[in-house]
Amino acid sequence: MLLTSLRVLMQHRTQYIKHMDRVELCEEFRGRPILNGSGLTAADKASLCRMCPTRAIAFGQKLTLDMGKCLFCGECAVRFPEHVRFTNDYRLASSTREGLVVRENQADAWGFDQTAVRPEIRSLFGRSLHLREVSAGGDNSCEMELGAAGNVNFDMGRYGIEFTASPRHADGVVVTGPVTANMARELETTWQAVPEPKILIAVGADAISGGLFAESPAVNRKFFDIHKPDLYVPGNPAHPMTFITGVLALIRGGSTGTAADPQNEREE
Repeated sequence: MLLTSLRVLMQHRTQYIKHMDRVELCEEFRGRPILNGSGLTAADKASLCRMCPTRAIAFGQKLTLDMGKCLFCGECAVRFPEHVRFTNDYRLASSTREGLVVRENQADAWGFDQTAVRPEIRSLFGRSLHLREVSAGGDNSCEMELGAAGNVNFDMGRYGIEFTASPRHADGVVVTGPVTANMARELETTWQAVPEPKILIAVGADAISGGLFAESPAVNRKFFDIHKPDLYVPGNPAHPMTFITGVLALIRGGSTGTAADPQNEREE
């Protein structure tokens, strides 16, 4: 435990991250992928697609990787290092499902589609956002990372973002897990209990696409057929900084979500 704490201090320089948009994670972290499909034979393309357990990798006119399905296992980068590379950029969240699809030779900078954000989200939740988290059959990995988002290291509470126990007191719902049949009704009930207007956030590959369990008969994803998320936070599990920067981009705007943060300006 002590060695882990010392490693975090060496990476972040301080226990408390002052500027959420200026941190560089360790090289081992698998973040935004960069793709290059040139030089791949037909056999290579078939092998690359076949090795992905969630079929996140596909070939059309170009090589694509769907971060909403990706488990970030890194096997594709190990087998085809010249064609798939994971950077350590944790800025992955998107306001649209299409924004999670990375294409070959695409600019590696984070692009958050601000035009897809509903105007009332910024006007109502820009300074205070209370969320009810629902683990809809999750494996507790994303749930642990969301819990870590509120600790002393990441401290998302300084931005007015907090989790609340009651949906009646919440401004929105955060969903983790693939939505099992046993949790489908409870998730819908929780969503209906949150007063309007409200936001919906899907966190992790399981919640976004079903992940490894997408075709399981034990999964019921009708909830997402009816309700469209306002924010998609990929990862398996999603990193706390991926979640925080994504939510800030949603409720405050800007390229990283923290650029307009008055606390950051005071700390300059």
